[in-house]
Amino acid sequence: MAGTDEAPVIIEPERTAGSCVIWLHGLGADGHDFESIIPGLGLPEPLGVRFVLPHAPVRPVTINGGMPMRAWFDLRQPNLDHNPDLSGIEQSVAGLRALLAQQEATGIPRERIVLAGFSQGGVVALETALSMHDKPAGVLALSTWLAQPVSDAHGLCVFMAHGEHDHVVPPALAIASRDMLRTLGAEVEWHNYPMAHAVHPTEIADIGAWLRARLT
Repeated sequence: MAGTDEAPVIIEPERTAGSCVIWLHGLGADGHDFESIIPGLGLPEPLGVRFVLPHAPVRPVTINGGMPMRAWFDLRQPNLDHNPDLSGIEQSVAGLRALLAQQEATGIPRERIVLAGFSQGGVVALETALSMHDKPAGVLALSTWLAQPVSDAHGLCVFMAHGEHDHVVPPALAIASRDMLRTLGAEVEWHNYPMAHAVHPTEIADIGAWLRARLT
């Protein structure tokens, strides 16, 4: 990804990979953050899903007093939809597009590649997919939001999940993002769970079911 030379965590299927999920972590985490939930997705081996889990670069984050940490872009204030770091987002979008192109170069077609992200990572996954004329298989947008208006989302399938008690990314912001995506033509499957800014066990099962549907 842009700004880091670290190789992503890659989890290969037992058979030759025929599909791929590129999964971006949230603020302050790293590429290992979602590694442990992959077995719980229950994906059948014939799907041949490769998981690519990149690490965000380390950068100062304004809302955390300028403390350096892994972040896909800067967060300037708690009001996430106000004055977003569009330059930082665009750098990470470029990095994600490069990762996607690498997977295409291995023989996996774009329509069998899912972009996934939690919180900040979800912002980048959505922005990347929306910027593409030929859409990927879909986007897993977990506990996240849409950072900037887009003109057209036709052809994009999105799984959105959010916690009812999320005090980091307010549910109202996620709902507004969902509604905007639908208005612009995206097919959005919405789920909410009794949790804060986290991942719920039921959510993991729902993600697995959605991935099976998108990649089968």
